[in-house]
Amino acid sequence: MELLDKLNWRYAAKAMNGEVVAEDKVERILEAARLAATSSGLQPFEIFVVKNQEIKEKIRPIAWNQSVITDCSHLLVFAAWDTYTPERINYMFDLTNEIRGFENEGWENYRQMLLSSYPQRDSEENFNHAAKQAYIAFGHAIIAAAYEGVDATPVEGFDPVAVDEILGLREKGLRSAVLLPLGYRKEDEDWLVNLVKVRKPMKDLVTVI
Repeated sequence: MELLDKLNWRYAAKAMNGEVVAEDKVERILEAARLAATSSGLQPFEIFVVKNQEIKEKIRPIAWNQSVITDCSHLLVFAAWDTYTPERINYMFDLTNEIRGFENEGWENYRQMLLSSYPQRDSEENFNHAAKQAYIAFGHAIIAAAYEGVDATPVEGFDPVAVDEILGLREKGLRSAVLLPLGYRKEDEDWLVNLVKVRKPMKDLVTVI
């Protein structure tokens, strides 16, 4: 029940107080994101942790001027691969073989299957697929933040092209997918803080077949 209590506590804070989140908490939130499941285990994204206030100030105007962008402690930028390449696919398969200490025929056949399909697909299709994987990690980070007692505000309202330019993501073969400010709620300026959490009842959400 502790996790569910934490998830009931969390909401998308609309105002943050600028208090710095302890680095050990941030590290655990990032570790939860790192441990997220992704398609074929490729982890086709990177996470940029923005602590530099000047960079946050540059991002705020192109993120609907949301105060949480500048008033947060750490701004996480989830950036997905712009496409799948043989090099990127091989890196993760080679890493798996190195860490596990052996090669598996089925695993190598699976590698060849991906190499014969993913890199040949349209780059926009590949980016959209990679962005979905980034969102899985994004969800893990939100849950982990709640568990740590840290507010996390999902932000999709931003200009991704502008964020990419500010962070130099395109040069790295990446495109921003979603933002996650981490910090602590400023209750006296947040209209949402005392409102009851509203979610669909289970009967309208889950169908057991």
